Amino acid sequence: MRILITAGPTREYVDDVRFLSNASSGRMGYSIAAAAIAAGHEVILVTGPVDLPVPDGAKATQIETTDELRMSCLELFPRCDGVIATAAVCDYRPRERVQGKITKTGDPIVLELVETSDVLAELGQQKDHRWVVGFALESQDPRNNAMRKLRMKHCDCIVLNDTSAISSLENSVEILSPDAETLARFTGLKTKIARQLIEFIELEVAGP
Repeated sequence: MRILITAGPTREYVDDVRFLSNASSGRMGYSIAAAAIAAGHEVILVTGPVDLPVPDGAKATQIETTDELRMSCLELFPRCDGVIATAAVCDYRPRERVQGKITKTGDPIVLELVETSDVLAELGQQKDHRWVVGFALESQDPRNNAMRKLRMKHCDCIVLNDTSAISSLENSVEILSPDAETLARFTGLKTKIARQLIEFIELEVAGP
């Protein structure tokens, strides 16, 4: 299969040197990319800024902003069999980006934030014969929030994990179906979970 994998954070710039982002290390997505390659699949990796080497054999596109992620994914997805979306997309961006660097004045400043594009929802709407596996990092009401994301983004299944996964070598995930059934649970090193997830997708999502 040819698999599109998104990984790492996105950044939304306030001015030319400051940005909004999150603490995603990209480790889960990079582990999945390596596991997919080891299983004989072709990997198209769209990655935000992380301190990790691109897995050998992956075709990588480097992005920073959510709009860059969106443009790359919409271009690449039609030529893939499915997508595994692990990227930690910044949900909000400043309505206006200041040119140059904001000067410190001693007074408060107000930033007006607007939502960024929902990249995975767009891919889900266009999936046709392709499959879509989403990730949900949740801290409150996790199952309900994960199921809401699964339905809004037209995923075939969603991988639920929590904030303890951020910057960790380990993870604990639960894979949920559109009927809110638990299809699998994996716990351990992210490299191990990545191998298990690829095997699960091969057998239960992509089909023969």
